Amino acid sequence: MAAGWWSVLKTVPWSEVISAAPQVANGARRLWDTVARKSGNAGSAGTAPPGPVDALEPEEDFFDALITRVDKNEAMLGELRGQMLSASEIIANLADQNAQLIAKMEVARTRMLWLGVATGVSSILALVALALVVART
Repeated sequence: MAAGWWSVLKTVPWSEVISAAPQVANGARRLWDTVARKSGNAGSAGTAPPGPVDALEPEEDFFDALITRVDKNEAMLGELRGQMLSASEIIANLADQNAQLIAKMEVARTRMLWLGVATGVSSILALVALALVVART
């Protein structure tokens, strides 16, 4: 199982991921700012015309139906704006966490590199010591 993850991690172009992380975080932050700014503006202009209504209905019922539809549409629009605001906030938070994760992965990668070098040097020293012990006996 670990070998599968290791092969996946080896195929990731970490230098590209690390270089792109700030751009992703900035893009998510701009998205969050844009959505937060636009959520304050109520879009009352450009409402869609209502669907077909019987021409034989009295005028009061027609306007009541239109008002009911507009109220329902405004409620749904407000709910969708709230969902969009929540989603963009989550995206911004995830982008920030992604940038932090990538920074930590870079630190872990350099530590693993130094541990690999230290292990190699230790192995060579151990082999030299073993060869010296075998040569003396």
